[in-house]
Order: sequence, then C-alpha cells, then structure tokens
Amino acid sequence: MSPNQTPDRTAPAPLAAAEVGSLTGRLYEDGIIGLPQAFPRDWVRQLGEDIDTAFAEARARPGGAVGRGPNRFYVEVHPEQLRGFADLAGHPWITAVAEAVLGPEYRIVEVGFDVPLAGAVDQPWHRDFPMPEETARDRKLTSLAVNVTAVDTEPDMGPFEIAPGTHWDDGDAFEHGMFPPRETYPRYRSLAVRKFPRMGDISIRSALTLHRGTANHSAKSRPVLVLGLDAPGAGNDERHDTAVTREYWASLPESVRAHLHCPVVEALEPITQKHTIEGLVMGES
Repeated sequence: MSPNQTPDRTAPAPLAAAEVGSLTGRLYEDGIIGLPQAFPRDWVRQLGEDIDTAFAEARARPGGAVGRGPNRFYVEVHPEQLRGFADLAGHPWITAVAEAVLGPEYRIVEVGFDVPLAGAVDQPWHRDFPMPEETARDRKLTSLAVNVTAVDTEPDMGPFEIAPGTHWDDGDAFEHGMFPPRETYPRYRSLAVRKFPRMGDISIRSALTLHRGTANHSAKSRPVLVLGLDAPGAGNDERHDTAVTREYWASLPESVRAHLHCPVVEALEPITQKHTIEGLVMGES
C-alpha cells in the first residue's frame, strides 16, 4: 500500500432523510450525537499511525503542540498528513448532518487531534470558543466538531465528559467566554455523561457544549481526531492555519474541495499552534 492509499472499505450507506432529521433534532437538544461504526477498524488503525507520526513531529519543535493541561496536548495538522482525510471529509453521515445544520456551503476549518497521555488530570469545564452572537440571538448553531477516537476508550483512560444541553448556556460570566465559574461545576457534574467510543465510532457535537477531558489513570494515551466545520461567515477559520499542496488539492474529490476553503501552496509550512488561552487556563502554556 502506498503512503497515499487508505485501506479498502465498503462505502457506508447514506442516511435516510428521516434519520438526518432525528439526528439534527438531537444535536440541537443535547449538543452532541454519536454515530457508531462509521469507519472500519483498519482505517482507524491507519489514522492512529498518522496521529502518532504527526504528534512526534510536533513535539520535536517549538510551538508544534500546545498543552491543554498536564500531560495533555492539542496539535493542528494539514489535511494531507492524514492518509484518510478524504474518507473523513467525504463521509456521507458527516456531510449529511453538516449540510442539515450548517447549510450546503459549510466549510472545513480545522483538522487536529487531542492526546491525553498517562497522568493527564481533570480539565476544567469549558467550551472551545465563546458563543457567537448569532447563536445567542437566534439559537442557531454555526459550527460543529467531529470527533474520531483512534483507540477503544476504557474507563481508566480519561474519557471525554460532556454536559448535554449546555451549548445554550449564557456565557457572559465565563472567563474568556469559555470557562464557567467553579461554583457552577456541581450543575455540570450532575448533567455529565462520560463517553466510551470504540474504534470506528464518531461523534458530532457543538463545541459550545460544556465538556472536559477526565483524568487518565492508565498507562495508555487516548488520541482523538477533531474535524472542525463552520457555516459560511462563522469565523473560526481565523483560529486555524489549514493549507494543502497543489498536488494534494488535485487529488481530492470535488465534493471535498468544495468545502475546503484554504490556501493551496507549493510546500507546507509546519503549523505553530494558536490555542494559548486554553493552555494557560487549563494549567499549561
């Protein structure tokens, strides 16, 4: 298999219109939905290999990885660092939900991954960016985050914890518009649900839904890919530096290129991470 090939897999069946409507309704109500067995395990194993390679490269240079708490890191990458990017970006379940929530001209603005290592501690409750004015005014979601676990999540590995329904919480009292006061934590703990996805499962969520990574008591890491999607004009592309080479751009299906509004360059430059606020508040710059 060449470096640019992905494992053979049967294309997943499109979602029926009624199922898309149900998923969209749950997303608006809970702020997160799960879609099991979206990818075969061999595809996810390859994803894990690409994450491991990118993580090692990022940690070897200044600004390549940003701390999101002790022993916890975030790395943004370019799409072509992942051999399965086109499979991910063109997955019919993801595109159907994205079009229903964000509109047919939604944009791919972020490709990255979180890696909680052994010894990672509980994060503070947070959302990934302040609530946009349009969401506060019209209760309209303008962005989505797709998460793909690279491993089977076990209880001692610091599972992702989320408080369903909190994507509508007024964030005026949140530090940086993202971190609620600690006196509100009991409410989030009472709502919290821990997620235990397995290889091949994906979730789609509003990044405004209050969440946190929990303490990793195991000796293993728990890498999770993040694909960030925006409605036109949402503005999250300003926080990211996604680019592709001309050769890679030409290799992508038009259905993927239509949503990938980013610079097309002769050669890629390593990404210096921008998520400094999260790192500082979570205990590591």
